[in-house]
Amino acid sequence: MKKLLLLTAALLFNASIYAQSLNNPGSNHGNKFEQLGTMLSDPNYYRSASGAPGPAYWQQRADYEINAELDEKNLRLNGSETITYYNNSPDPLSYLWVQLDENQNKATSDNKLTQTSKIKEKMTLDDFSDIIGRNDDLGVKIIKITDEKGTPLPYVINNTMLRIDLPVVLKPKEKYKLKITWNYNISDRKIVHGRGGYEYFPQDDNYLFTITQWFPRLAVYSDFQGWQNKQFEGRGEFALVFGNYKVNMTVPADHVVGATGECQNYPQVLSATSLKRWNEAQTAKAPLEIINLSEAKSAITKKATGKKTWTYVAENVRDFAWVSSRRLVWDAMATYIDGKKTMAMSYYGPEAYPIYSRYSTKVVAHTLKSYSKHTIPYPYPVAISVEASNAMEYPMICFNHGRAEKDGSYTESLKYGVISVIIHEVGHNFFPMIVNSDERQWTWMDEGLNTFCQFMAEQEWDNNYPSQRGPAHKIVDYMKMPKDQLEPIMTNSENIVNFGPNAYAKPATALNILRETIMGRELFDYSFKEYATRWAFKHPTPADLFRTMEDASAVDLDWFWRGWFFSTDPVDISLNDVRYYRMNSMKQAIENAESKKTYDKDNKYLSRERNKAEGIKFAIEQDTSLLDFYNKFDRFEVSKTADEQFQSYYNSLGAEEKKIYESKKNFYELEFSNLGGLVMPLIIEWTFKDGSKETDKIPAYVWRKNENKITKVFAKDKEVVSVQLDPSRETADIDESNNSWPRKSQSTRFELFKEQQMPATNPMQQSKKQN
Repeated sequence: MKKLLLLTAALLFNASIYAQSLNNPGSNHGNKFEQLGTMLSDPNYYRSASGAPGPAYWQQRADYEINAELDEKNLRLNGSETITYYNNSPDPLSYLWVQLDENQNKATSDNKLTQTSKIKEKMTLDDFSDIIGRNDDLGVKIIKITDEKGTPLPYVINNTMLRIDLPVVLKPKEKYKLKITWNYNISDRKIVHGRGGYEYFPQDDNYLFTITQWFPRLAVYSDFQGWQNKQFEGRGEFALVFGNYKVNMTVPADHVVGATGECQNYPQVLSATSLKRWNEAQTAKAPLEIINLSEAKSAITKKATGKKTWTYVAENVRDFAWVSSRRLVWDAMATYIDGKKTMAMSYYGPEAYPIYSRYSTKVVAHTLKSYSKHTIPYPYPVAISVEASNAMEYPMICFNHGRAEKDGSYTESLKYGVISVIIHEVGHNFFPMIVNSDERQWTWMDEGLNTFCQFMAEQEWDNNYPSQRGPAHKIVDYMKMPKDQLEPIMTNSENIVNFGPNAYAKPATALNILRETIMGRELFDYSFKEYATRWAFKHPTPADLFRTMEDASAVDLDWFWRGWFFSTDPVDISLNDVRYYRMNSMKQAIENAESKKTYDKDNKYLSRERNKAEGIKFAIEQDTSLLDFYNKFDRFEVSKTADEQFQSYYNSLGAEEKKIYESKKNFYELEFSNLGGLVMPLIIEWTFKDGSKETDKIPAYVWRKNENKITKVFAKDKEVVSVQLDPSRETADIDESNNSWPRKSQSTRFELFKEQQMPATNPMQQSKKQN
């Protein structure tokens, strides 16, 4: 691979760019295995050709001191913040860009206006609201922006982005301090479907507040794209600057707050009982409830009139989020990663108690251990899972779903859904919270890498875990969709049609195939860990991942990135034909007998048999003068000198030739076609006449000289009765019907259908009734 590294944000790769990059258009070779070349830009002092940060690599820093007050009665959040911005770049900056993600909830925001809609046969309230609009007064209201001395700073708001114009140029290696005062009305997350907001519980007249993407936050300024000031439209999440945080959150006195970082004043905000339990949890080997279910249910029945301020600090994080409610159970336990203690914790309401009390915190701990093994040791002191009937991640805290039935039962699918979502959201601490990729630009670097690690963690939880993303065969239905419904993985977040399969499942599957089938676990694991180590707490691009995986493994993977990440081609390799050959024994008795079988078979046909059965008097029978030598000649007779001829032949062979002759090998010529376009290794399972099996694995490079059709000959000691391509379904081949010889019928099932009312109980409920 040529060492061309930097991937610019301007290159939003799509199928047309991929097609234009063909090295040898119109040919059957010289395309899929060519280097990525000009699809990536040159290395420089900031990003090296190996995929590692360069000697002059830099990144900005932003530290925050924030005061926030939650007004539960008016559903409003009031805040003020002091930001210290460090210009570590070589560039002078005359303005700063700040993200105002809450503005996506405004009725006039671009993401609302650009959403397509249509009339459906059955229209929901949400459908009407999306069309008519809502009267909610949402979005950030900037009260004032000043420098540290209180002098107002000019600013411009463009949808979800805020530009602050500096009074003097911020030179390299200088820092600047500014203050922003703001507020916004908190949205109903169940209606607006935002990342954060509130959920109202009418049965007890209480709220659960998930405060996320909530404060004005500095955008990333980087070496490869300058300001990352792309608008927030709800799907592509965010790219942010690392820094240190101190956050004071003033909430109703009976609320419990969980947040990014470590609380600095538990003695002031917790009861004596809860504080004692917290201290005990520091050495607990199982989740210990700091606030138990009974206490949470009691808090729901009454509301405090006073307020408390919770203070949290977090170091070297790229964001800050928190949860606040009086209706929360809170448990915690200590877990150790490379000897360093991390508090694994969960917050959840009574509805989630049957599932979360059993699984949540233990799944948090398991996730940290699994991801740390495959990437870097988890560096933070806390990892939190919050049940909030949604799924979203932030440093050290994530929000998940999973509520049981009123009787405490739950389905198997819900159980595994909860475990999976907790693994996934906690796993985001690694991608992109630590390995800080730009998920607004490249969703797959966030979701895809994390989903891949999630798959490994699921399989390490339970060998029979029903993972839905990662196994190769589970991406087939997506990859065989019509091309106009597909886009390359290397596509901007907002341009993706099938978001889950494209940004989560396909890259996760690709990486799993890379690990299990292309590179092997040893090479892959070392290289992937090297990537995480190199880019922890930094801003990598896709090219940095591509280059590092090759640099650390000595495996040329350009063909793989080209096919899986830059194209929409599926895998469909057909085993067209199998031809069987045996070496000529040069013994007349053996060869003539085989020739006679072929001759007799070739001369046996229906007309001949029926003519004989009808008793036809043939011409040579009516006139015997027509008979000559060849009518009586035995063309397969073994000559008297046959043994001498063979011995003469055998004596003429050299030692190595005699060894080959004596091997008695069976030769099989296999013909393959690449129908899908995506080149992959050939994994061939042979079944022999004696029932035994053997597998050959041929690297993808076998397609180099002809990317469309190839033949390959195999020598086997035993006679083969069947051949199966991709027997373990590890290449994501979209058509298994052409993978076998002889061909196998593809079976499925159907049922005699009668409409009926399915029972409303789940298996857990049914079991309780039976017992």
